Amino acid sequence: MVRGRRPVVTPWPPDLGSVENVIVKWSWKIATVSGIPVYLHATFLVLIAFLLVADLARGEGLRAALGGALFVVSIFATVVLHEFGHAFAARYYGIRTKDITLLPIGGIARLERLPDVPRQELWVALAGPAVNIVIAVVGWVAVVLFALGNPNLDLRSATDTPLGRFVAVNVWLAVFNMIPAFPMDGGRALRALLAERLEYVRATEIAANLGQGLALVFGFLGLFSNPFLIFIALFVWMGASGESAAVSVRSAIAGIPVSRAMITDFRTLYEVEPLQRAAELVIAGSQQDFPVVDGEGRVVGILTRDALVRALSEHGLSGFVGDVMTRTFQTADARDLLDQAFTRLQECACPVLPVLDGGRLVGLVTADNIGEYVMIRGALRRA
Repeated sequence: MVRGRRPVVTPWPPDLGSVENVIVKWSWKIATVSGIPVYLHATFLVLIAFLLVADLARGEGLRAALGGALFVVSIFATVVLHEFGHAFAARYYGIRTKDITLLPIGGIARLERLPDVPRQELWVALAGPAVNIVIAVVGWVAVVLFALGNPNLDLRSATDTPLGRFVAVNVWLAVFNMIPAFPMDGGRALRALLAERLEYVRATEIAANLGQGLALVFGFLGLFSNPFLIFIALFVWMGASGESAAVSVRSAIAGIPVSRAMITDFRTLYEVEPLQRAAELVIAGSQQDFPVVDGEGRVVGILTRDALVRALSEHGLSGFVGDVMTRTFQTADARDLLDQAFTRLQECACPVLPVLDGGRLVGLVTADNIGEYVMIRGALRRA
C-alpha cells in the first residue's frame, strides 16, 4: 500500500508523524536495495515467534513449525516486492521512496510525495498488485510443471503443496489490495480515476467514504465470524479517515503564504545558555522547540524538546544549549506557500521550521499551528 482544489474544512488529521516515529524507532535496517532502505519492525519477529510457539503447542514437530514460519517469511518477502513495485513505478515519475518497512500487517513504502497527475498515481497504485500477479503466474507455471513431472501427482494435489498455497496467497494479496477503498491500492486507483473528472478533494472523499463503509461491513462480519476482520476494519477506517483529512487540509492551505500562518510570538536561545534556561522556557510557556541564534541573530541550530529531555536525563542542568542542539535543520521563507512548508515538515520529520525573511528570523511553522490556522480559517468562513 502506498500513501481540483476547493478548500474543505475538516478536523486536523491524526499526528501521522508520531506514528512514523514509533515505526522507525522499533525498526532495524536489514538491507538497501537500489538506494531504498528496507527495515524490519520488531513486531514482525514477535509474529514469527508466536507462530512457532502456536505450532509447537498444537503438537507439531519442530521441523513442521519451522517450515510454517519459513512459509510466512516467504509471503512477506513478496510483500516487500509488492512495495518495490510501488517504489519503482514512483521512481519512473521522478518520485523518491524514503524507505520500506516490513510490519506484521504488511509493508509500508513511504514516498516523498504523491504523483501530481492522477494517471501517474493510478499506475503507481497498480504496480504493487501487478507484482503479486506476476509472482502468482510464475508460481502457477512452476506448480503445473511440478505436477507434470510427477506421474503419481495430479494438479489438484499439486496445488495443495506449499508452492500451490504460495500462489494462492499472492492472488489473495492482489485481490485484497485492489479493494476500491483507502488505504488499499484499489482506493488510490479509484481516487486517481475519479480525479480525472472531479476535484481531487472530492475524489478523495468518495474513495474514503467507500473505505469507511467497507470498514463497517468488515467490523460487523468480524463480530460473528473471524475477529481478525475487526482489526482490518479498524485499519481501513483509520487509513481512510487520515487520507481524507490530510488531503482536505492540503487543499485548505494551498496558495496561502507562510507569513500569514507562522508563529510570530516565540523565544530563541543562544548556544552558551545553560539547559536550565531552556527547561524554564518549556515549563513557562507553550513553546517546545527553540531556534538557536548567534550574536547577530542568525539561526545556527534547533533545540528540540526530545533532545532537551534526553540531555537533562543524562547530564542534568549542567549542559549547554550548543552541546545539545541539532545543527542540521530545514527552514522556510516567509514568501513560501504554506502547503510547501507543510510538505517540508513531513519530509524531514522536523518538529519546527524557522521562517526567514532576507536571512532574518521572523517566525516559526509547526504542524500544530498549521492545523490551528486551518480550523480558525474554517470557522471564519462558516461565519
